[in-house]
Amino acid sequence: MTAALSLYNSIMDSVLRAVEGWLLPSFARFAFAAVLLWYFWQSAFTKTGAGFFGFLSPTENAYIQIFPKSFEAAGYDITQMGTFEWLVAVAGTSAEILLPFLILIGLFTRLAALGMIGFVAVQTIVDVYGHGISGNTLGAWFDGPSDSLILDQRLMWMVLFAVLFVKGAGPFSVDRILTQVTKTKGISPELPSSSQA
Repeated sequence: MTAALSLYNSIMDSVLRAVEGWLLPSFARFAFAAVLLWYFWQSAFTKTGAGFFGFLSPTENAYIQIFPKSFEAAGYDITQMGTFEWLVAVAGTSAEILLPFLILIGLFTRLAALGMIGFVAVQTIVDVYGHGISGNTLGAWFDGPSDSLILDQRLMWMVLFAVLFVKGAGPFSVDRILTQVTKTKGISPELPSSSQA
């Protein structure tokens, strides 16, 4: 029995080394692109004005989604929203465009994944307290059904982003290319040898 257990552990260690190094982060980025990329981009582009710099002109949708109670109190009049609300709308919309793009190409992936964890946390808080989402849409953990749009889905999103934060982008990424370039060019700082000290 000990020999079988030892063989099993040896095989699993080899498999896990391969999976952890490239398969897990690559699969996490693939899953993000296949399931969430368009969700975030479509949401972002409902909040932007026309043109390349449209993100600097948040639409009514931006204020409705981000500041639902304040925008309602302002009579749904954009001109009644202040500089703070404008800055938050621009920053939130920019993050919703930029962070998914960084994860897609695998550039600054850990930072982007951490940003997405924060983004989803804020999105969830706004949905619950700003939009008043509750009941089956909000859902509950440990309740049996796994189909609630807020707690169930977003917990899975957080796990996906946590994998990317911990493991990075994987081998098929701009991060890996930049790492290889810096190693090739010898950009890393060198310590003086003992003969020079």
